[in-house]
Amino acid sequence: MQTMRYVILQSNHELQFVEMPADYAYQLSALNLRLHKEIAKLTAEQIPTLPKAVAECDRLDLLEETNHIISGLEYINTLEASFSSIKETSYPLISLLTEIRALQAQLEQWYEEEAEQSV
Repeated sequence: MQTMRYVILQSNHELQFVEMPADYAYQLSALNLRLHKEIAKLTAEQIPTLPKAVAECDRLDLLEETNHIISGLEYINTLEASFSSIKETSYPLISLLTEIRALQAQLEQWYEEEAEQSV
């Protein structure tokens, strides 16, 4: 069993807890920071709301029943879908999508390898 790490994201007063393989948590945090830097440059009308990475931790015990942990792959799939739906004409959105999809492919491979090892 691989070590997991948690990336905590905040949107207004709402928190999201994303469980990532430890080796990829930093990549999600870095991607989030880059997306926040670049999202202001988008000119499309419908820009997705993007929570901000506020912390990473190795262990997470949720105390509120209303909170839940999201798998890294589930989160990145949702992120990819929201950014691929943007109808951008001016800003080169493809570079942002390429970064999202690169992490998505790495996570898919990681989860496949984990599934094979557990059989």
